[in-house]
Amino acid sequence: TENRNNVTEFILHGLTQDKTVAKVYFSFFLVFYAIIILGNLLIIITIKTSEQLNSPMYFFLSYLSFVDISYSTITAPKLIYDLLVEKKTISFVGCIAQLFAGHFFGCTEIFLLTVMAYDRCIAICKPLHYTNIVNKHACGWLVAASWVGGFVHSLVQTLLAIQLPFCGPNEIDHFFCDVHPLLKLACTDTYIVGVIVAANSGVISLSCFVVLIVSYAVILVSLRTHSSEGRLKALYTCTSHITVVVLFFGPCIFIYMRPSTTFSADKMVSVFYTIMTPMLNPLIYTLRNEEVKNAMKKLWSRKVKRSEK
Repeated sequence: TENRNNVTEFILHGLTQDKTVAKVYFSFFLVFYAIIILGNLLIIITIKTSEQLNSPMYFFLSYLSFVDISYSTITAPKLIYDLLVEKKTISFVGCIAQLFAGHFFGCTEIFLLTVMAYDRCIAICKPLHYTNIVNKHACGWLVAASWVGGFVHSLVQTLLAIQLPFCGPNEIDHFFCDVHPLLKLACTDTYIVGVIVAANSGVISLSCFVVLIVSYAVILVSLRTHSSEGRLKALYTCTSHITVVVLFFGPCIFIYMRPSTTFSADKMVSVFYTIMTPMLNPLIYTLRNEEVKNAMKKLWSRKVKRSEK
């Protein structure tokens, strides 16, 4: 405990030390974060207010949008602020809190994406039994299980990090607090902890990714028996899901499916799954989904009518 108290704050290196580049990044990420908030809020409001979007798929999508907002908020505001300041610091408690929240929402998103793949698999492969299998009660339990799974995973990661002694240096070569950069600063041998961290994060990411790939493979095989119109509609939906899965799981597996080592590319890869994917998700799900686009048009037309009155 005495050694750990020697470090009361950490200094973040951020994305860049170049002031000119930092100003450019600031403009981009400010716009990106605004798109994340507005885009995902629009999806949530549209689903909650539309009578047509009442299927389990949209129920899960609304929670995914909420998680995307929360997940990006863990890192984006701090990143944007730090791009304008000389010394980028975060308290020890703030660092641990950011680590916990990041893994909590990140793992919850992984489980939600897996649940969404399961939902599509049942809907396409067993359409006659779909309403009985994926009913309102089951949807609630699946979402709750995703939250609980994310919490347990995050709690393990946080407990592993918080029990390590930190006696200096206190400079983190990253733009937010994560397990691997913290392990580099610990004043003890972190090999065993690193293996546990890789097993905890990596196994979850990889196993869920495999489940997702198998689910979509089963879907593609079962589509051969569908009509051309039904096949096209299912393919549109699945393509959107697969795109999101690849964008999110690819970087996560790259970062966490390895021992406690860090690479120079880690920061840009982390930008992708903490900011770019939450920003792209609303675009992917709306641009390829006629039901969501029509619901948004109706929502907009209702607002226009109210404003005219």
